[in-house]
Amino acid sequence: MKGNKIRKDPICNMDVNEKHAITTECDGEIFYFCSEGCRERFLNERICKLPRTSYDLIIIGGGPAGLTAAVYAATLKMEAFLITRDLGGQAIDSTKIENYMGFDFITGPELIEKFRYQLLDSHYIDHLMSDVEVVEPVKGGFNVTTSELKKYFTKTLLIATGMTRRKLKVPGEEEFQRKGVFYGNVQDISLVQGEDVAVIGGGNSAMQIVENLHTVARNIYIISDTKLSADPVIIERINHYRNANKKGPSSAIYPIRYYEGYKIIEFSGKKTLSNITIRKVAEKETVNLPVKGIFIAIGLQPNSSIVSYIVKLNNKGEVVINPDCSTSCPGIFAAGDITNAFGKRIIIASGEGAKAALAARQYILDLRKVG
Repeated sequence: MKGNKIRKDPICNMDVNEKHAITTECDGEIFYFCSEGCRERFLNERICKLPRTSYDLIIIGGGPAGLTAAVYAATLKMEAFLITRDLGGQAIDSTKIENYMGFDFITGPELIEKFRYQLLDSHYIDHLMSDVEVVEPVKGGFNVTTSELKKYFTKTLLIATGMTRRKLKVPGEEEFQRKGVFYGNVQDISLVQGEDVAVIGGGNSAMQIVENLHTVARNIYIISDTKLSADPVIIERINHYRNANKKGPSSAIYPIRYYEGYKIIEFSGKKTLSNITIRKVAEKETVNLPVKGIFIAIGLQPNSSIVSYIVKLNNKGEVVINPDCSTSCPGIFAAGDITNAFGKRIIIASGEGAKAALAARQYILDLRKVG
């Protein structure tokens, strides 16, 4: 009888719960798989003894752009391979996604679970949970080397590695990581139940964190070195919380307080965070705020280093793409937040992923005509 142990899929390296995994017995040993597709690959490779290492398309990155591209590649019957560190990317941290087509509201984990089902159960393609360390142009395409030093050849490449969260780089930030300093939403919000907290940033991500905290934390300090840049509808909701919780008609005390035009100077505490120091931009006077948690949401930086010497980047480090998601290097396409496409939104990344897969297929068809 299956238990609840976590096993490694021997084909794609994905963690699978043995209770829900697909299994097969081979040479007296039971193997666990994330999908029927991985099980079939395992059995085929056992017979021929030669794991597949050559593809028409390799997709790097498993966020909304990469996953959508993978599903489209499957429906287009492309010989495609997805390599990603995880499934979901930044979207997995989104607690509130509004107006993604088909849903008025859905959480990031719920949406990614639907993507995952489409990829593994409805439109399977070969995949591997790993990091890509090197991309090398070679005759006829590209060699891709993973962190396990496995090398794969592909005729075309789709970069969908997204972005990572920026850090403040101030004293105490590294020391108190996971000891009061968090990036984006903290999964166990009970860690700050009834405590004073600060949210750093003025965009949509920061305001979504405030929305999640306003019924949990005692006081919330919103700190941004510029004016708030979130969508007006979100700021309006925050202001509603702020006014609804007003105490007293004249000496107002608000659980949500704004510090616009302030910079973070230092995090301090003993074993865990207990205080932050902020300073108004271009002024000397500082303010100390006693907080037990701080949530940093100050933007993202593109994960473009693996192709930075091959394709053109803009001054933000984003991959510069053409309308069909092609880059300055023939055969390399890019989609999602890593690119200079307008709008960093999950729905935009998904659409760009679909477009990039279609463009890569057309590129391969054109190669065959020339050949």
